[in-house]
Amino acid sequence: MARRKVAPVREVLPDPRFNSTVVSKFISRMMVDGKRSVSSRALYGAMDIIKSKGNDNPLEVFLKALENVKPAVEVKSRRVGGSTYQVPVEIREKRRDALSMRWLIQSARSRNGKSMSEKLAAEFLDAFNSTGAAFKKKEDTHRMAEANKAFSHYRW
Repeated sequence: MARRKVAPVREVLPDPRFNSTVVSKFISRMMVDGKRSVSSRALYGAMDIIKSKGNDNPLEVFLKALENVKPAVEVKSRRVGGSTYQVPVEIREKRRDALSMRWLIQSARSRNGKSMSEKLAAEFLDAFNSTGAAFKKKEDTHRMAEANKAFSHYRW
C-alpha cells in the first residue's frame, strides 16, 4: 500500500441526457477497453426500453434499482490466533454505490442472449421490483453478515 499522499477524488461530470452524475459513473463503470460510446449506447438503449414498457421516468427506475441493490453490511476475513473469522462490517457510502453498480452490471452480463441494452433493462426492472440476480447477491451478503454476527467483536 502506498505511503504517499492520498490521490485526489476526481470530479465526475454529469451525463448529457439525464444530467446525472450517477448515470455518468455507471457508464464509466460499465465501459470496456475505453469504449465509452458503446457503454453509453447500451445504457441509453436500456433506458428507452424501460420507457417503452410503460414507465414514464426511466431515471427513477434506474435510481430505485441501484438503491434496492445497495448492501448495508458485508463480511471481511479477520485472522485471529490461527483461525480466520468472517467479521461483519458496515460499508461506507462510496463502496455501497460501487458494489451496487458492479453487481447490476455483472448480473446483466451473465443473462442469456439478447443485446446488452435488453439485458440491462431487464436487470434494472428486476432490481426495481426487488428480484433478480443483483438483488439476490445483496440478500446473500446480508444473510452471511447476519450468520456471522457472533464474530462482530473482532471488528478492527
